[in-house]
This record gives sequence, C-alpha cells and structure tokens, in this order.
Amino acid sequence: MACDNTADVMILVAGGTGFVGGGIVRELARRGKQFAVLTRDPARSADRFPGLAVDYRAGDVRDPSSLEAAMAGVDAVIGCQQFPNSPIENQKKGHTFEDVDAVGTENLVALAKAAGARQYVYLSATGAAPEGYHWFRAKWRAEQAVRNSGLTYTILRPPWVYGPEDGALNRFLAMSRFQPFVPLIGAPGRQEMQPVFVDDVGRATAESLDNPAAATETFDVGGPDVLTMSEVVRTALKIAGRRRFLLPAPKFAMKALATLLQFAPGPPLTPDAIDFITMDALGDPSDISQKLGLTPTPLHEGLATYLPKRD
Repeated sequence: MACDNTADVMILVAGGTGFVGGGIVRELARRGKQFAVLTRDPARSADRFPGLAVDYRAGDVRDPSSLEAAMAGVDAVIGCQQFPNSPIENQKKGHTFEDVDAVGTENLVALAKAAGARQYVYLSATGAAPEGYHWFRAKWRAEQAVRNSGLTYTILRPPWVYGPEDGALNRFLAMSRFQPFVPLIGAPGRQEMQPVFVDDVGRATAESLDNPAAATETFDVGGPDVLTMSEVVRTALKIAGRRRFLLPAPKFAMKALATLLQFAPGPPLTPDAIDFITMDALGDPSDISQKLGLTPTPLHEGLATYLPKRD
C-alpha cells in the first residue's frame, strides 16, 4: 500500500539540495508535504530555498552511521542523491557512481527499513542494467536494493533533465553569450535524446508517493520530443534570441584531452564523462502518462518558462 496522501507523512529527500532534488523539494512544498532534506552540510545549504522553511538533516549516504539520526520519524525516502560535478567522477573524494548511487542507496534503504519507513522512490536513469558502462551497473545495483527492500517502491528513470539550474544545457547557453559558436562533442546530429523538464520530474516523484498505481513500478520519465543534441541546443538558442554556429568537436579529440585532464586536482573532464554525455538519452513517457496521468512538457514550453528571465 502506498503512503497516505496526508500532510503528516514525513518524507526525507536525499540529494534534495541538488538540481533534480531541488525540483522535487519545490514540488513537495507546493503540495503541502512535510519533508526534510538530507545534506552533508546543513549550514552551507541554509539559503538553498529562499522563502521555504526547510528542515535540513545532516548525513552522508556513503556513511551509514551518519544517517541514523536523519531517519528519525521518516515514513518515506526519495533517493535522488548525486555526487558533486556529476558525471565527472573523482575517485579520491569518493565522488563516484559506485559510492554514491550504488552503496549510497544500499545504505539509505537499510537505514530506512530500520527506522520503520514504508516507502521509497528512487531516481535512477534510463539505461540502468546489470551489464554495460559502470554507471549503468551502479544504477542497476541501486535499483535492485530498492526492489528487494520489502518497502513499497517506485523507480523513476529520467534520461536527460533540463531546467533553470541544470549544468548541461545552461553551459551551452553560457558559452553563447561571449562567442559566435557553440561547441558540441561527438556527432550531435546523431545523438538522440528526450529531454525532460525538471518540474515534470518533480511532479512524477511526488505523484509516485501518493498514487497507488505507482507502487512496485519502474517508469521511464522522458519528455515528449525525440531530438538530436543539435536540435536541443538550437531550440534553446532560438528561445534565448541568439544565432550561433554549432561547432562539432570530435569525440576522439575530446577523449584525448580528457585523458590528460583527469589527473588534474578536481578534474574538469574525464574520458568516461565524454562517453556519458555523448550517449543517446531516450525514455518513453507513455507508461507513466497512462498510469499516473502526467503529461510531459515539450522542450520549447519548458525552456520558455525560464530562459527569457535569464537574459
């Protein structure tokens, strides 16, 4: 049975200070939910949500002992934690898919059960599988921990999330402010994606807590448009009122550069990150639309809600 749709259900959002987590937190607040945000540094996060009274709880998903106090009174957990600068991993700091997604989710699930929580919503990613790239394996391992937990669960798999705070599409737009071209890695005309608006991910997550039809389900949470990376960037530039030349950067050259940069302190790029950001990112939203009644936002409509305000 899913959690009751009442305000006194306590929800813990692990990763709530991040980009996707922030969208979830705002949706929970809009729905009048009672929630807390798990963060490694509550003092640093104090100004994350202006105008919202947020209960920040200290904890690191990689350290089970740090999670016990944070789980007090929790009925449901939303796991949307990411490591800093994802998908660029930093092994020395433990900022990896293995440490944060796989082990972190296993820790959260175990502590949630021990605390008497009843429900878990995990934000995975399209492509999660027991084989293939290590980030897909880490996501799959996290999914299995959730599925085998004995808790009522929903797993959501967004492909490529965009919004006012995203670090991908906004990076292209930032470059377009100061130069006449926008570099795109690989073959952007062939890379296909279904970008999903961060507000839609927030709605899907909140709905998964309330709607019994979401129980024990795994949903793709893609947008309605199947586009190439070039088309995504061109759409954003058009809405922002800019005309820029798209300059393809060969993937092999960028991987060679990343091979050198990965040894820098706080690496700005790694070969694995190049593979990650140049893969197809598709996720058919029809199943979640039919079962939960959610209508995904077209790319141009989502972008239009915030791009004019940024310029």
